[in-house]
Amino acid sequence: MEAVRDHAPGEELALATRLRRDHPAELVAAALTRARLRVRARAKFGAEADTMWFTADGVEQATRAGVAARRAERFAGAGATRVVDLCCGNGGDALALARAGLEVVAVDRSPLACAVVAANAEELGLADRIRVVTGDVTDPGTVGDVTGPGTALFIDPARRDGRGRTFDPEAYSPPLSRALDAARRAPLAAVKIAPGIPHEALPPDAETEWVSDGGEVKEAVLWFGTGAAQPRRATLLPGGHSVTGDGSPAPDPEADGEYGPVDRYLYEPDGAVIRAGLVGAVARIIGARLIDPRIAYLTSDVAVHTPWAAGWEVTDVLPFNLKRLRALLRERGVGTLTIKKRGFAMTPEELRRRLAPRGPNACTLVVTRVGERPLVLVTRPLREAPGTPPGT
Repeated sequence: MEAVRDHAPGEELALATRLRRDHPAELVAAALTRARLRVRARAKFGAEADTMWFTADGVEQATRAGVAARRAERFAGAGATRVVDLCCGNGGDALALARAGLEVVAVDRSPLACAVVAANAEELGLADRIRVVTGDVTDPGTVGDVTGPGTALFIDPARRDGRGRTFDPEAYSPPLSRALDAARRAPLAAVKIAPGIPHEALPPDAETEWVSDGGEVKEAVLWFGTGAAQPRRATLLPGGHSVTGDGSPAPDPEADGEYGPVDRYLYEPDGAVIRAGLVGAVARIIGARLIDPRIAYLTSDVAVHTPWAAGWEVTDVLPFNLKRLRALLRERGVGTLTIKKRGFAMTPEELRRRLAPRGPNACTLVVTRVGERPLVLVTRPLREAPGTPPGT
């Protein structure tokens, strides 16, 4: 592994040829595969990935370290002292749970995955907190008792099969229904699911948390036994900002004012907020309103710097007209064009091709609609301002 560390992709063939002079071909191939997996895993585990062990499926499905740490904090904060981690994969969550001071039982049906978890625990000095068990996670005899005080259950069903990612919860391994049955038997439990799951598929007795990291929605988690007052939560990392609500699709007009028109500033809530149906809650936090009840854009006449939404200053509000828009961009010498859209059929690529922007200047176009009217907003990003953002 030391010999293949940090080699460039174009050097791999020459490196393999050289190493095979002194090592079996199978060993060289395995080392190169591990090196490639470590490079891929850096996006989730940072510099620690360079000393960890992975399988290809494990890297693909592993939880990003910051997201796993946040979940471990929630378990610890809810009173857990021992967590049974089912479908533990390469151990990303088990490692985070152990670092939060919890005793961990890591269970997977793959002997290779279990060997990887054990190796990672040893490598990172956490072997005394993680016990690895190989077996069927649906077999109570493998899992053991999860009903005792301080015990929690975490289940991360595999959401990929031989053909790639699956979007049917009952095609998870184990199926979501079986995972939920197990979760309801524990005093505290969390089940990881795909963030795009339809709201109608969510169990009514769970709190559903959508988590984004660096502006990207990474996962959704069904929590049982937290005593949450609201069934929906959006969490933004880094920072751990959380907003909760009942998942209403839009702000209450009586509390937040009528929809539209577009004011001086436009805001697009974080993807976790949108997936959780908490756009209305964020509108109340930042003092904004929706421009349309079906479109997740907010507007106000005050510049707000907030972790909950990206913001732009609106310079022009125009009915969508391709010829007029093209003339406006050419008049202003706009050659660098960022295009965002919601509720508009044309793709950004097609619109850019038709506009053929040229010039030294830049702007952001937001193409959307109010009611049935297509609308284009010419904007520029809000300038950073000092101070603490509202809603943190």
